Amino acid sequence: MLCIWNLFSEQFYFQSDFAIGSVIPRQKMNFKAFTAVICVFVGCCSNVIFLEYLVKEDPGSGNLITFSQFLFIAIEGLVHTIASRNLKPKIPLRNYTLLVVMFFVTSVVNNFAFDFNIPMPLHMIFRAGSLIANMIMGILILKKRYIFSKYLSVFMITAGIILCTIISGSNVKNASASSPIDSGTAAYSDFFIWIIGIGLLSIALFISAYMGICQETLYKRFGKHPEEALLYTHLIPLPGFFLIYKNIWEHLSIAIASEPMTLPIISLIGLKLQIPQMMFYLICNIITQYLCISSVYVLTTECASLTVTLVVTLRKFVSLLFSIVYFKNPFTIYHWIGTGLVFFGTIVFTEVVPRITEHIQMQKHKKQ
Repeated sequence: MLCIWNLFSEQFYFQSDFAIGSVIPRQKMNFKAFTAVICVFVGCCSNVIFLEYLVKEDPGSGNLITFSQFLFIAIEGLVHTIASRNLKPKIPLRNYTLLVVMFFVTSVVNNFAFDFNIPMPLHMIFRAGSLIANMIMGILILKKRYIFSKYLSVFMITAGIILCTIISGSNVKNASASSPIDSGTAAYSDFFIWIIGIGLLSIALFISAYMGICQETLYKRFGKHPEEALLYTHLIPLPGFFLIYKNIWEHLSIAIASEPMTLPIISLIGLKLQIPQMMFYLICNIITQYLCISSVYVLTTECASLTVTLVVTLRKFVSLLFSIVYFKNPFTIYHWIGTGLVFFGTIVFTEVVPRITEHIQMQKHKKQ
């Protein structure tokens, strides 16, 4: 955490008010960045916890979760926009079309993948491989070329994901084969379903990478407007959920019919207010998702991309550890090797270690 603080403490920016010649103090911007980092860890890690609670109770609840998150973030953004009277978008709505479609597809597909025997740890490891898709898209579309360390790091990430995927696939077959009913048929059936889930995650990974390229192009043309983008990427796709409304309604009914639980905070003051357990998890997931995504948007405006990548990578690693330990998800030595390759490859790709070393040397030089 100290390394993160040292990195983003230099990444504040000053905003000059030319009318009165004032400048926002450095301490205020540092505190804002530090608060964003804390909120990313708290919001994103707790979001994964409630997501895992939901998919363990109902693996098919992915579409319900996605729709609920979109609806909440869209309403909040709309209220904020109306209150600030900033109704005219800085980026024309027609330019959001492709971005919105891709964001909608990746969000739905990523959560829908849980319905295809995809365990949470593999889901997190797979999504951590976005650098692979970004590099491939950069080479094919933007004609980019990278230094050797970038190719090496992506090779490590790819090897780690492949290793974790193969081991998870064998676990699916083994678990099915040990079933008392028609083990042979069940094994191949479950394995085929799992393959579909892996295919969905792969498609979402590359669509997300292309979406990043489109977003970068859009920002270069019209400037960065993260709050506006957050609103419209969640508001415009809402009608698309009518295509899957039956699935959403079905799993909402399952959530409402789940076992009731007493709200923990309310019970502390002597009241016993009960709510369906899955609805409680869903509400918590929605709130923490908003805290997570809004904090990441703040972080991108307050810190350099290196700092953002470091924070997000560490957050994913903490979430993965918690999922393994708390939820007792199966995780072999091969999973640990694959995970190590993925996260170490990410650190190498983002050049975190050389830049931290350079920063420490600069600080020592200043003190001399």
